[in-house]
Amino acid sequence: MNPISFPPRKFLAVLCGTAAMATVAGCAKDNEIDVSGGVGITSTRSACPAVAVPLHTGDITLFDPATSRDAAAIDVVAAITNLVPQCNDSGEKVYQLADFDVVATRRDAGPARQITIPYFATVVQGGTAVVSKRLGSVTVNFADGQTRGTGKGQASAYVDRSAATLPADIMERITRKRKAGDQDAAVDPLSIPEVRTAVQRASFELLVGFQLTQDQLEYNVRR
Repeated sequence: MNPISFPPRKFLAVLCGTAAMATVAGCAKDNEIDVSGGVGITSTRSACPAVAVPLHTGDITLFDPATSRDAAAIDVVAAITNLVPQCNDSGEKVYQLADFDVVATRRDAGPARQITIPYFATVVQGGTAVVSKRLGSVTVNFADGQTRGTGKGQASAYVDRSAATLPADIMERITRKRKAGDQDAAVDPLSIPEVRTAVQRASFELLVGFQLTQDQLEYNVRR
């Protein structure tokens, strides 16, 4: 089965954010600086990778016959849902676990049936750099006479805490208190190229989706 590519940062669901950089104290909005009382940005950043389903990879359509793309030939349609992250960031290796369900519908309510659907779990750094990729499979069971079937899957990732931690000088620039009248009081630190680059480099995602063939991916994109 051919590997797929996916557009960076175009996700169906983001459940646990590392790149959601900061929450601002007082009445300032996200990623703004409260200059009224000399308050800096209060960091709420986590070392845990964000968990998401890349665009066009969260569902799969199986045809019978396999070469047909007619609506009448659709055999099974399945989708990833209930993606739930569980992160342990207490050690030097941050462990991100993600459980998910696969819900499928088949065309004919025939005898009991079992199908196996492949999926991938990819760790991406900075939105574009693939750190690792693992393949797995989910078994979906259809009961006798039922058109709806379900299965469960799990993905996991390890990330070095050091790689997911911002350097001290970058954190100081982000969280430094600023007062009205300061030269940089109205400057969003995340707009500074070296700060933005450091934040991006320390941001990781665990991406989970169906391991589609090129034809299956193109079908999803065209729909």
